[in-house]
Formats: sequence, structure tokens, C-alpha cells
Amino acid sequence: MNQPKESLYKSIVQQREMLTESLYEPLHQLAEACSHVWGDRAKMEAALNKAFPSVPYCKFLYALDTNAVQITSNISREGLVVEHFGRDRSDRPYMSEALLATGFFDKNREQHYQQWPYLREGVQATDFLLCEAYISLRALRPSLTAIQFVRNADGIVLGFIGADFALRDLPQTHQLYEEPRHWRQFVGDPPIGTVPSQTRSKSVMDRHLDTVLSVVEELILDHGVYHVILHFSSSQAVVWVMDDPYRYRVLAMDMLTDPDSCMAYPKRPYPTDALVPAQQIRAVLDNLRELRSMNEMLYLRSGTLNIFNGIVGLTFSCDGSHYIPYDEFLKMDRVFQNNTHSGTSISQHFL
Repeated sequence: MNQPKESLYKSIVQQREMLTESLYEPLHQLAEACSHVWGDRAKMEAALNKAFPSVPYCKFLYALDTNAVQITSNISREGLVVEHFGRDRSDRPYMSEALLATGFFDKNREQHYQQWPYLREGVQATDFLLCEAYISLRALRPSLTAIQFVRNADGIVLGFIGADFALRDLPQTHQLYEEPRHWRQFVGDPPIGTVPSQTRSKSVMDRHLDTVLSVVEELILDHGVYHVILHFSSSQAVVWVMDDPYRYRVLAMDMLTDPDSCMAYPKRPYPTDALVPAQQIRAVLDNLRELRSMNEMLYLRSGTLNIFNGIVGLTFSCDGSHYIPYDEFLKMDRVFQNNTHSGTSISQHFL
């Protein structure tokens, strides 16, 4: 008998529990080793380097002081990355969470000890935070950071151990979540002409488009999504997945702005028979962004991409819909940069 499928959110929670269980013990031991040499950069880097193979799937390891300033180089598979020494990470989402927890837990440690997550065997993962996924500054890909507190023998926080992971490198579910079957409505802006002097309204998706496009790119490249519709005006996406090709899934903004959502999709290699090369996916998505903001009266309401037939679909505020081979679509950068002027139909650029 088939097992019932999980919901998207429950699937994410299970993935995070699995990661906490695998990461806590090696980082806890590393924090203990570093506490004895804290403040000695060379010895801390040696301890981090020695422990690196024991932290599964890790991309970078480093130590930070209580102000979230990095006090070691990054440790990576390729060796030391020295340029990160002295980097202030206090404004990064994972450190904001850790710094907030430091003050809260130290002041209320006895009353709120239960706030630390539990491992599956019932052992509490004290001084450990698996922070929410985020979009990396450099690669613009979903990433995850685990933060382990480092304390001295008196229990005083000395600083933190940070462990960075690329979401695509982490083990993830082999079962696709089940799409809920209930009525959902996403309200967008009305078509041009139904409201006097109407221009494009900035949607919720428009305000978070950097994150949305990075999440969508990740789903396509590493999680088996082969067809996507981005509804810019109503701030939602519809995706089709190779593991379940006959059913689509609707992603609301809370899913599209949370890179953790990628954990709910099985990892799949990019298909070799796709017409759109993997390295061109981001360029197509970026061009959709340009069309969305091209003109206040003539603008993109929704855009689609199917990687197997290589077609980009475009639906505008007026002028109807257009379907274009991806390579022709990518040649139109100069059109996007010049914006459409009054008296020129946008369809002239696509037909």
C-alpha cells in the first residue's frame, strides 16, 4: 500500500530535523575543541581544518566573535580562504538570528531551555541553530548556515562556529509532497483599460523578485521542475515536476520567498535532453524581470518557461500572448533596455 504523501511544510520540517541530527554532534565537538584555543587564530584554524571532514556536506567552516566578526579564515575543501578574515557578518540573516538568541537564552536560560531543538533520539541540541535558508550574496543560490555557540568552562559565550551549506548539496526528500485540494484565490491587478489611467501596480512578487527568481532557478536546476508559470501580477507560481508530471503545484509568496521550500522537492539532476541549457536558465528568468518593469502601461503579467520544448511564453497587460524559442528570447536584451515607446506595439518586437 502506498504511504500517504506529506504536506509541503511537514516535508520541510522533516528535512530540517534530519539535518539537525546529522550536524549537531560534529559541530558540538568542534565547539568544545575551539573553546580551549579561543583567540589563537592559527590554533582555531587548525581545529576547524581537522574537523572539516566530520561535518557532512559542509562548504565553509569559520569562527566568529560575539559581535559576529569573523576571527578565522574560511575553511573549505580547497583549503583556507583568507579574504574572509575580519568580515562582519552581523547583518546576515543567520547571524541576526544567532545574536538575538544569544541575549535571549543567556538571560532566560532556565525558563526557556526548551527553546533549543530536539534531536530525534530525544537529546536536546543545545547552543545549536539551523537557521532559515537564504539566498547567498555571491552565487545567488539558496544556502543554509548552522551556528554552534562556543562557551568557556563558566558557560560564557565566547563566540560562534559557522558552517555554510549550499542547499543543492544537502540530502533531501525522495518523496514529493502532496498538493492540497482546496479553493485558493490570488488577486492581481485588472487588465489595462478597465480602470481609467491605470498603470502597473507593484505586486508582492515584484518587491521580492531577487529571492523568487533564485528559488525558481534552484527548483529547475536541481529539483526536477521542468515547466513554470510566474504570475507576476497575482504573486504566485505554478510548477510541473518530473516526479509527478500530470499534476501541477501552486506556490504562493510565502513559499517563493522561503528557500527552505526547495527541501520539499526531491533532488534531481538537470535533464540531458532539455532544449534549454542549464547555464541559460538564469538569463531567461532575468529577461522576464526586465519585461515586467519595461513600461508602466505595457508590462508582463505572466511568463512561462518549459525547458524541454525550449519555449518562453509571455502574457502582457495588452497585446495578448506570445510564445518564443528561448534563444530568440535571449537575443532581445536591446529591446528591453530601450523600453517600448508610445505608438509602438510591443507585438512588433515579438512577431
